[in-house]
Amino acid sequence: MSTVAGTTIHPTAIVSPGAQLGERVTIGAYARVGERCTVGDGATIAAGAVLECNVTLAANVKVGTGTILGGDPQDLKFKGEETFVEIGEGTVIREYATINRATSHSWKTVVGRGSFIMTYVHLAHDCRVGDGVIIGNGTQLAGHVTVEDRAIISGLVAVHQFARVGRHAFVGGCSRVAQDVPPYIKAVGNPVKLYGLNSVGLQRSGFDEGVVRELKRAYRMMFRSELNVSQGLERARKELAPLAEVTHFLDFIEQSDRGIGF
Repeated sequence: MSTVAGTTIHPTAIVSPGAQLGERVTIGAYARVGERCTVGDGATIAAGAVLECNVTLAANVKVGTGTILGGDPQDLKFKGEETFVEIGEGTVIREYATINRATSHSWKTVVGRGSFIMTYVHLAHDCRVGDGVIIGNGTQLAGHVTVEDRAIISGLVAVHQFARVGRHAFVGGCSRVAQDVPPYIKAVGNPVKLYGLNSVGLQRSGFDEGVVRELKRAYRMMFRSELNVSQGLERARKELAPLAEVTHFLDFIEQSDRGIGF
């Protein structure tokens, strides 16, 4: 082992001269840290993990055995542009996950703070994953997918390119997400269908009862009434309390390009 300023690097690890390491970093056996990578204070890179290039790990990120971060995007339009991966503070990435660099569409593939990315998860180019997100084993996100804060995606889920999963949503295991999943909602199936408010998740997150009540009303207006989407949005904006959560729920639906799975 070699130790510099509290940083421990196994003798079989390879660290590029162009990489920047913070304090108290641990790099395991046969790991590799490539050019233009930045590893924040207290980060851990387990045995056999690879940071290809242009990867930034914030403080206290944990990268599991065999994980590969910063590989080329799997996009035939990619022509070698300098693009990036950024991982937020305290995020845990477990064994054999892969997170690819972006294309010139957005330049960055991003995972936020305090997220938990489990074994064999794949995040393709240009994905944007928020803070506090949990993604279960074997789940695959195609390019340009957005997952908002505190969403939970269970294991073996496939998410179509450009689809969005809203904040505090819950997607059940083995689902195929071809359309957007609104915030605060439970969804499951192939293709995915909506099954009401994620009440348990909202309760665990400390949501006020009044907010939950208005979100339930918004859900019923949008998805359990005879109104079409435009009519539901118009009625909801008139009749519901203008809470931030309700507004986000309605805005998310109104801005959907891929449509919403009913």
